Amino acid sequence: MHTVVLTKGVPDFREGQVSFDEDGHLERGKTPTVMNPNDKHALRAALQTKVRNGGTVSLLSMGPPGYKEVLQEGMADVYADDLFLLSDREMGAADTWATAMTVATGIEKLDAEPDLIFAGFKTADGETGHTGPQTAWCLEMPTITHVVALDIDEDEGSLRAKRLVEGDVSEIETVETDLPAFVVADPEFEHTYRKAAHRLRWKDLRAATQERAANLDLDEDVTVWDHEDLNLDPDYIGLDGSPTIVAGVDPIPKAPAEREATLVDGVEDEAGMEQVYDELAAYAAGD
Repeated sequence: MHTVVLTKGVPDFREGQVSFDEDGHLERGKTPTVMNPNDKHALRAALQTKVRNGGTVSLLSMGPPGYKEVLQEGMADVYADDLFLLSDREMGAADTWATAMTVATGIEKLDAEPDLIFAGFKTADGETGHTGPQTAWCLEMPTITHVVALDIDEDEGSLRAKRLVEGDVSEIETVETDLPAFVVADPEFEHTYRKAAHRLRWKDLRAATQERAANLDLDEDVTVWDHEDLNLDPDYIGLDGSPTIVAGVDPIPKAPAEREATLVDGVEDEAGMEQVYDELAAYAAGD
């Protein structure tokens, strides 16, 4: 089994206000970047597939050179065998369609054709949820979205998945499709390891990949392809190949710079705790 997981770097909104240029494009260089949280559910689905069915897991992203650290984060936090980054200036400022075309071309360039491709539900910065399904469309693969559980039948070459119906956690349906297939993992996805052998293998794989990630040489161990490597026309990727136009951006408001606070000493004793309760009661009462 060869599985590919798509990931993206997103601004670390915990660091505060993000910046946009005059055209409404996010200035990523001015905000620390982390791996998109929803992509970790996709990685966990891929790891479950590897534990149960064997094979390899490739983690692939498109973005600036700094995304090498995002790929390393994905390897360390969940699992990956190898890392791929599609990156150059011609790919910059791409919308979801131009991104999907580029990513699909990168997947086709891999040495082994994937049996499964996993993507996260949506990204924390764009929240469109378009890139995964659009990539599947480019690759002409059947797509299952909102997946919360899955099983692979290698002998039959098929996938059975449980998915939320229209994102409703109270209604789940079971669907099947042939491999290769494209899976969009829902945030409610739960990986399961029923056999003791699977749980032990999961533990060993996690330990091995964490050690590998800690010693990763970002220049040597991450495969980087630019638009020439992928034989892509610059007119159809990046900003030039993006039909989406940003009409406006609503900035994320900053938290108040100054707040009134009451310092309470000695909260480890009963008198200190009573003072805390009194302060909270007064606050709740609007005093």
